[in-house]
Amino acid sequence: MILVRQEIGDVLRDFRLQKGRTLRQVASKASVALGYLSEVERGQKEASSEILASVAEALDVPISTIMREVGDRISVLEGLSPFPDVVPDDLVAEVEPELSLH
Repeated sequence: MILVRQEIGDVLRDFRLQKGRTLRQVASKASVALGYLSEVERGQKEASSEILASVAEALDVPISTIMREVGDRISVLEGLSPFPDVVPDDLVAEVEPELSLH
């Protein structure tokens, strides 16, 4: 059985290590207890969306990037190819004015 919490933990740990940060540094910056973040990274605890957002911000990684990586890993575990990195045209049209720098 695929555990989403395990994949989330693995992705968070991978990003943390890529950034060269310690568990203590990320926990402090995210205002999350060190032991709790450790359990999340090990897939022992489910992280709320608020905790995920705080950790993502502490890692300077968009939450969408974290979730995309989680989805790609689960696709591989399910034996599927990861989906192409394409946003549907209707969604782009809906948010494009907000993304404009004008």
